[in-house]
Amino acid sequence: MSAPEGGWDRNYEEPTRPYPPVVEPPGEQRPAVNIGRLWAGGVGTAVVAALVALVGILLVRGVLGIHILSPSEAGMYGDTTTTTYAFGAFAVAILATGLRHLLLLGMPRPISFFNWIMLLVIAVGVLIPFTVSAEPESQFATAALNLVIGLSIMSLLNSVSAIAMRPGRAEGIGLP
Repeated sequence: MSAPEGGWDRNYEEPTRPYPPVVEPPGEQRPAVNIGRLWAGGVGTAVVAALVALVGILLVRGVLGIHILSPSEAGMYGDTTTTTYAFGAFAVAILATGLRHLLLLGMPRPISFFNWIMLLVIAVGVLIPFTVSAEPESQFATAALNLVIGLSIMSLLNSVSAIAMRPGRAEGIGLP
């Protein structure tokens, strides 16, 4: 420590600190991600999402007698919109896996961001049926089905990515 221009008393000594110096923490350490496990789980999640959509439609149309996604004369399965709906659930799960992958690569707190994004997407999916003209029971059934599909995608991808990020299991591409 240097003395001011006027000088200090020559007998002055800087006091010693009773605590250790502050050390900056090292940079954020991210676990390596096993990309193969993440995407395999993402495809599995997509299959589950499509099947949840299909089972939900069969339950609502066949058991409860509420006609969603197609007219009542289309039968218990419905029509091509039922198949399109199931493929849409599959595609949403694949997109969510890609989003999860991107967030894991560079975002701080990627799990929190993923959960927030998914909850907002689920909210949109639940609200959309109420923006079209349809029977109220069809609107509620579609909203409930969208909620179940969204929550299944979110929970499965949270589980899959937790396994894909475990130390010792990560192979291949690691994160800095």
